[in-house]
Amino acid sequence: MSGRPVGPVTGPVTGPIPVPIVVPNAVPSPGPAPSRGPAGASGRAMTALRFEAPHRIALARVPRPGAPGPDAVTVRTSLVGLCGTDLELLHGTAAYLRDGRAGYPLVPGHEWCGTVVEVGRDVAGFTPGDRVVGHTMVHCGLCRMCRQGRRPLCERLTEVGLYGRQGAAAQYVQLPERSLSRVPDEVPDRTAVLTEPAVTVVAGLEQARCRLGDRVAVIGTGTMGLLAVQLAARLGESVDAVGIDPAGRDLALRCGARRALTPGQARTAGARYALAVEASGAVEAFGLGLELLEPGGRLAVIGVAGQPYPDFAPGRLALRGLEVIGVRHGLDHYDRTLGLFRDGVLVAEPLIAAVLPPAAGPAAFRLLAEGRSGPPKILLDFGRVGGPTPFVPGPAGPGRRSAPTGRPRREPRSGPATTTPPTPTTPPVQGDLA
Repeated sequence: MSGRPVGPVTGPVTGPIPVPIVVPNAVPSPGPAPSRGPAGASGRAMTALRFEAPHRIALARVPRPGAPGPDAVTVRTSLVGLCGTDLELLHGTAAYLRDGRAGYPLVPGHEWCGTVVEVGRDVAGFTPGDRVVGHTMVHCGLCRMCRQGRRPLCERLTEVGLYGRQGAAAQYVQLPERSLSRVPDEVPDRTAVLTEPAVTVVAGLEQARCRLGDRVAVIGTGTMGLLAVQLAARLGESVDAVGIDPAGRDLALRCGARRALTPGQARTAGARYALAVEASGAVEAFGLGLELLEPGGRLAVIGVAGQPYPDFAPGRLALRGLEVIGVRHGLDHYDRTLGLFRDGVLVAEPLIAAVLPPAAGPAAFRLLAEGRSGPPKILLDFGRVGGPTPFVPGPAGPGRRSAPTGRPRREPRSGPATTTPPTPTTPPVQGDLA
């Protein structure tokens, strides 16, 4: 349920706590170790934001990824987005923790962008200096589901920053070449970092067959809800937004909604919709979505509600001819989504509430836990951690390629000029940011 809106979560976030120097928490990339070339940065440490235990977060020094294997790519992280799934991991309520796929300590971060610094010998699609976004889901490519083209249902799936792989809330992250997408030059980092939540919106509206003539209702005015409003406004006849936050409803109008309603207003307005998109993660929103559909309507479920919905009679689906579509993730839509951002169909900037340094991680999660009014997305800027020289590779051998030292790397594009909100007051977090 990568990058997904989830239901309400509660619990305090505490910090700072003493930061260990090195904790053996790095997850090796799949495939064989590099067959040629020296070990590069293997054994060195980097700064990461880490969940130590439920409600405990700290900056820590963790092992830096070693030299990439033949098909792997090492990326210097630029920006990381925070979402409700990260908050569940911090509070200890995430399904990944309950079923044993994840455990503490854990480096989160599944919404991110960065710059390639080193590639394995068999990598053909990327070179050092390329800007990329990472795919949350890393599929094996070999199992029955992958061979059928159903990669989000891979039987050996791992997910960056959720289970099986170190997250990107660190200076460096390493992934297979197949799990990266190139960022167009026209797309700034502040936009690219929202690609991960956007791909599920794109997949959801495609699976739900959003089309000209559809009246669409989007329930939820968080990141995915506002992105769904933007896309539905382009694809359907009209879109109404439904949400509980007044500022979020105002944002929905800016994003293209015809009307912005409270749940009560939506129930009494009398409108019925060909398509409803549940993007809030609140269990009550599932029932509201069904109520708002016209006969034969479709409900696309993007939000992840962790509790059962009471008073649900399956016969309602049959007698009214309704269709419920569960949307797991948009793994096949990263390149397409980046194109939508490039072409202005999707716009990220109005959704960004703040860009904070990693040292403000505890305060950022407090903001996330307490709820905010208005722009939903909080970003952490890892691009300024460690000074102006982000990567010092080992001697370049025949087994891999690294960023050349004789010429400057391509500089990432800057987003629109904005004033970053002041960092919320928080006690200093112990640890070396260098």
